[in-house]
Amino acid sequence: MRYALLLLLFSLLVCGQPLEERIDALLKSSATPRRGLWGVHVVRLSTGETVFGYQQNRFFVPASTAKLFSTALALERLGPAYRFTTVVVAARPLDSTGRLAGDLRLVGGGDPTLSGRTYPYRKDAETGNPLRAIEDIAGAVVAKGVKRIEGDIVGDDRAYLWEPFPEGRAQEDSLWDYGAPVSALTVNDNRISLVVRPPRRAGDPAEIRISPPLDYFVIENRVATAAGTKSNLLVARQPGSRQLRVWGTLPPGAAAESRSLAVDDPARFAATALWDALTRRGVEVTGKPSATHRFAGENGETKGAVQPSGVELARRSSPPLADILTVVSKESQNLEAELLLSEVGRAHAGTGSRAAGIDELRRFVAEAGIAAEEVRLVDASGLSASDMVTPQAMTRLLVHMDRSSNREAWINSLAVAGEEGTLSQRFKGELAARRIRAKTGSLSRAIAIGGYAQTAAGEMLAFSIMVNNYAAPASEVRAIVDRICMLLVQ
Repeated sequence: MRYALLLLLFSLLVCGQPLEERIDALLKSSATPRRGLWGVHVVRLSTGETVFGYQQNRFFVPASTAKLFSTALALERLGPAYRFTTVVVAARPLDSTGRLAGDLRLVGGGDPTLSGRTYPYRKDAETGNPLRAIEDIAGAVVAKGVKRIEGDIVGDDRAYLWEPFPEGRAQEDSLWDYGAPVSALTVNDNRISLVVRPPRRAGDPAEIRISPPLDYFVIENRVATAAGTKSNLLVARQPGSRQLRVWGTLPPGAAAESRSLAVDDPARFAATALWDALTRRGVEVTGKPSATHRFAGENGETKGAVQPSGVELARRSSPPLADILTVVSKESQNLEAELLLSEVGRAHAGTGSRAAGIDELRRFVAEAGIAAEEVRLVDASGLSASDMVTPQAMTRLLVHMDRSSNREAWINSLAVAGEEGTLSQRFKGELAARRIRAKTGSLSRAIAIGGYAQTAAGEMLAFSIMVNNYAAPASEVRAIVDRICMLLVQ
């Protein structure tokens, strides 16, 4: 509160000064910027002329503002109407009794929307059944007359190389939903929800439930329940393991605790979901859920849409890319951003890989008039601490996309400040903030925001603010960042 009052006092003192002087005065008046590395770049959208620059040519970890590059790349290379396809194929035709001899394959095509999410993004939309898409696919298979499958249910994600984690991530990221592995066959964002409910009486075991309720993980329940203790729930899973160890303490009668966790093998997880949906519909399956991946150096590269061999039994198409981008950007969905990068590589280089996507990103950056040495990205989401971008590169990207034929879809993908997505809880009570559309970013010791702002006079600006290696509380740093944004629209 005290810090907010100081910022308010500052705004009153500098009222009437030119914009560049107000931003400069704000940075100089606070001790917080001197405790970290700050970069700010503001340009006029009509001309690209710099309005204010502060260390705009230095490298910063961009955090999730890196998604501005990956979503722009996908929109320009794939187009706003692009759709992803998922198919189910059988090794042989169905016989007259409804029997399928051989495996049934669920073949992923990179679709990030096989979940209960709403597309396009809608504020306050309720999340539906996380396996809704799989249920629909299973229903289509049964409608073909399938009654018995003499083989496995195979999750096939070979449309992309099996390279689940970009470089530069912390090992613990792989446990949580925000660091879910990347796979061409993705269901429910490759995550599960773990809910732990304490018993009514001390000493009784805690109840643990998983959603969606699939027989996939093995759970080691070591949660202690004792009166007078504090809630302290811990979860661990070894990399590549399907065993969850849950321990800690919960007092009897306390509120349930929940955690959102990543799965280890998305293709196997998807196969498990389809196996469950089919058997619940009365289909007899003699085999088990399994997965098949493709590794670098293997043959079988495909370009464009997935064309699996066999008899097609079901097909699902995603919503258009323009709708998908509204979720990726406004909710800052890491996994979906990574899928877009791999899909660009598959569509343009014939290889669904991160490297192919990064190569295409380099070409796109050059087309946007950005120097190659200003952008060093190793992933699409910005979760990697190895990503480096200059604020100037970010504003050049924003200017380039404002002049694109896909401008409308691009602008619509960005969150309205104070209303949507990751900006819904910021700029409270600031009506002028609604003239900001932007993408946020946040990592350990990294805060960023980039987007567009309309001044009180109606002029459009593109801006990028990045802060790294600060020692002050993140709330103080974010308060200054938000104040800079408000200076742009006042």
